[in-house]
Amino acid sequence: MNLHRKGRTALVLALVAVVGMAFRVSWNALRDIAGAVGADETAAMLYPFVVDGLMALALIATLVLADRDRTFALRVLGAYTVASLVLNYVHGLVPELHGRTVDWGRLADWDPANWALVLLATSLPVGSIYFGSDLVAKVLHHRPAPIPSASTNAEESTETAMKRSTADLPVSTPAPITPNGTALPRPVAVGFLKSTLPAKPSPSIAPAPVAPIERRAVAAESTRPRRATGRVPAVAKSSRPKRTPDQLLAEAREATADWPDAKVTAEGIRRAVRTSPVNARALRDTLRAERAKGAAA
Repeated sequence: MNLHRKGRTALVLALVAVVGMAFRVSWNALRDIAGAVGADETAAMLYPFVVDGLMALALIATLVLADRDRTFALRVLGAYTVASLVLNYVHGLVPELHGRTVDWGRLADWDPANWALVLLATSLPVGSIYFGSDLVAKVLHHRPAPIPSASTNAEESTETAMKRSTADLPVSTPAPITPNGTALPRPVAVGFLKSTLPAKPSPSIAPAPVAPIERRAVAAESTRPRRATGRVPAVAKSSRPKRTPDQLLAEAREATADWPDAKVTAEGIRRAVRTSPVNARALRDTLRAERAKGAAA
């Protein structure tokens, strides 16, 4: 374990050394390019840190971020790597850049190529400000996924074991039912082991006669509510004979003789005489008319 850690530390240190030497080589070319596009001595010395420094920042961001943010950091790293490669290539093609005798803003003889190179060299510092700020913000707001703990693994394994044990349970079969509707007891498994005790001689006793079981058909009880069987037959209705209107009027007069006028209503007459609502309303109108005529006389 200790050797493995030492090996990793040595590898990281070697990588830092190689990157530092590569930066020194690229720093010379980028400094001359910055001077050719109008930067002063201080700006020309800081220009390589703008380009290659953002590359180092994007590389660190790819190790921290994930998913879409990691893809964005890789794209920034690739774009600035290509830009640094192009400027180093131009520095190698134009000898005048080494002695700083080239005219300002003149990186190529062909005008379209010169315009493109000047645009690339002058836009890299602005891009470093934008992309560098975005990468730093993404790294600061990044929340790594939680590492599963031992308790989480134990809960998952317990849940899996419970699911497996439930799935492995055998399907229970219903107990057999006799014709009388009672359930027979479940059979009990008995081992086929011979008893080591000597068998005792049993006296010969005649078995008691068993009365035969009488089987009768029993109607199954239904839990569903009974439906209406239809109209009530005429025989089941009241045996009171049908009364004529005159008989109903006589009974209504007798029942409401001592009633005040306010109590003479159709519902009261219907209950007192036991007739239909239609007849009760007709009797009410007749009785009120008679009372009004008597009061007027």
